[in-house]
Amino acid sequence: MPIQKPKGTYDILPEKAFQRNFLEKKVREIFNTFNYSEIRTPTFEKTELFKRGIGEETDIVSKEMYTFKNDEFTLKPEMTAPVIRAYIEYNLGNESPLQKLFYICNLFRRERPQAGRFREFSQFGAESIGSSDPYADTEMIMLADTIIRGFGIKDSVIKINTIGGAEEREIFFKEFKNYLSAYLNELSPDSQRRFVINPLRILDSKNPRDREILNDAPVLYQFLNESTKKNFESILLILNENGIMFETDYMLVRGFDYYTSTTFEFLSDRLGAQNALLGGGRYDMLVQQLGGKPTPAIGFAAGIERILMIMEADNLLPC
Repeated sequence: MPIQKPKGTYDILPEKAFQRNFLEKKVREIFNTFNYSEIRTPTFEKTELFKRGIGEETDIVSKEMYTFKNDEFTLKPEMTAPVIRAYIEYNLGNESPLQKLFYICNLFRRERPQAGRFREFSQFGAESIGSSDPYADTEMIMLADTIIRGFGIKDSVIKINTIGGAEEREIFFKEFKNYLSAYLNELSPDSQRRFVINPLRILDSKNPRDREILNDAPVLYQFLNESTKKNFESILLILNENGIMFETDYMLVRGFDYYTSTTFEFLSDRLGAQNALLGGGRYDMLVQQLGGKPTPAIGFAAGIERILMIMEADNLLPC
């Protein structure tokens, strides 16, 4: 019997390679226009990098990483932590106070394969390291929007939120957990686990009963201080002034522990349940968490396979 490719992977045959090269070329052109420089990191990193960076209790670290038997190294499941590791290791902040970096690479996660989701998959993304100005947030969203529209994809929806800082979230967690405690036995097993280790991730639950319970839950935005709200309002104003259409979604959170303040996603209903084309946000504590100096940063990542699915369906790829 012939040997076949591993489950959750795929081959890129000549025709598909031509189309993928078309996508990557266009991505690089747009990144260059926004003055982003390419960075490449090893296929595997020290496991501790992802435990400290992403968070030990996140789904990716606790369930989905491909870690070698000695537990020292892991095939990288995402790129922000490796980019920040390189930023610190090579003192890139000393070269320029603002580093604007992009990548195109393959990543690895042990999860159930389904439409647009694989165990080995490709992403492109950007990281802007060194500025806390609202214009850095808006540039990142405008960069992502320019790429998505540059592919001819017109039906994506941008959702944006702010999750504030650690101290603000701690105040919110007290009220949030107090509310949820009355429904603890009704929450899904995943949400019951998150109740203990990371309550914010419950907001991302797709379980129907969880969603019903959350309808009357306290909203994080109500617990943010005035300076955080003012900063967020500045971001929304700049986006409006530049003609970027978006929806404010106070339930929007991201799956990694390193996110703070601004979070955003580009969604497309045509992808089914896994409807995120692109997602990102600010992670102002990550550089310090990984051993560097306190440094603000923001970034995004986009799934190449999901984008290609829509482009192929709409005949947006070269023949």
